[in-house]
Amino acid sequence: MKFRFLLWMLGRLMAKASRDNPDFQQQLAGKDLTFQLHTLDGKIARHFIVKDQRIQSKRGPAREPAFSLGFKDGAYGFATMTAKNKQLAFMQGIQNKDIQIQGNPALVMWFQGLTKYLVPKKKPAEKKAA
Repeated sequence: MKFRFLLWMLGRLMAKASRDNPDFQQQLAGKDLTFQLHTLDGKIARHFIVKDQRIQSKRGPAREPAFSLGFKDGAYGFATMTAKNKQLAFMQGIQNKDIQIQGNPALVMWFQGLTKYLVPKKKPAEKKAA
């Protein structure tokens, strides 16, 4: 359930960033593709459509994704995508065959680069009155 919610939220955040964030929009320039994140058993799948510098997401598998990231199960997918060191978590998952990539690996790297634009900006700490 957490993984399904995470993928839904990821879609919402990317859709918002594709409307409001010029840096994010620049990363989408010239891209016209569909990709998906899913569990290897097929129980959870969500695909993301990139077109005209916008992203929308839909539940279920894509017909012909440019790439797909498959996680061994929902709990593992959630743990990997929320890990402190995501790059290490992904590399270990790929080596252990707990994460499977289908399609263009260069696009997977592009997707991972997109996620840095989704982290909320930290507000400057307000000083407490003594």
